[in-house]
Amino acid sequence: MIKIDQTVAILIDGNNIERSLQDMLKKNVFANFDALVPKLLHDRALNRLIYFREGKQISSKLTERLHGNFHGSVVPCHKSADIPLTISATQIAQKVDTIIILSGDSDYVELVRYLKSRGVRVEIAAVEQTTAAILKEEADYFTAITEEDTFEITLPARSRGKKKP
Repeated sequence: MIKIDQTVAILIDGNNIERSLQDMLKKNVFANFDALVPKLLHDRALNRLIYFREGKQISSKLTERLHGNFHGSVVPCHKSADIPLTISATQIAQKVDTIIILSGDSDYVELVRYLKSRGVRVEIAAVEQTTAAILKEEADYFTAITEEDTFEITLPARSRGKKKP
């Protein structure tokens, strides 16, 4: 048996992944990180997990779950996650062997090229249908996020203005 001794950082563009999953499945679904993170790590060591999300409305349950299960952190972004994610990736590149970016956005192509030029293995995990072809080509490895990697949130049915007797 071969022991894989790699440290991995997982950087998540939350808005991109959420939007892609909901577009693909046409329902209110979110990534199930409890299933997805082990699938992405393949028995490698997780150095850090950072979830970037635009806006101030970030679920406290998500924050608690990522911290509790993965010692992860959630970073609210003023606008897009692109710049904060890119800065974090360049800052931690010398501390890890592999960076996995959860996004299919072609805006990350130059980041992937830069990280690879620094000797970092770069993997992309995203919804295949919404991932830029050039991003998949530049990455060392691509993992498709599928319906099996999600959970659905069902909102309680609202009463239709009927008053109780």
